[in-house]
Amino acid sequence: MAGNRKLFDSGQMVAAYGGQVGMVMGQEMYDRARKILREGGKAGRYFAPGCCHHPDYVTQVPVLFEDGSYDVMRSMNIKKKPDIPEEERLAIQGILQKNELAD
Repeated sequence: MAGNRKLFDSGQMVAAYGGQVGMVMGQEMYDRARKILREGGKAGRYFAPGCCHHPDYVTQVPVLFEDGSYDVMRSMNIKKKPDIPEEERLAIQGILQKNELAD
């Protein structure tokens, strides 16, 4: 078994099944976001109580969305999207700076 295999990396831009744009968060950023931001309740998220405190980035991927919410998404419900509009990228960067989430 290969150790630390990830399908998504921290900082990658992604799009959810419903079209929402977001950025994959690293473990430290996710830990801070859980204390500060609200869960978004996006379609395709994990929602079982107690789930996903340590996402594996293969099936469980923590994503910060442009609306200021976060969710741990099922990897099959998001896709890599490196070419998002600058306006959406700046919105996510603003959320990172406002909430002091940047690594």
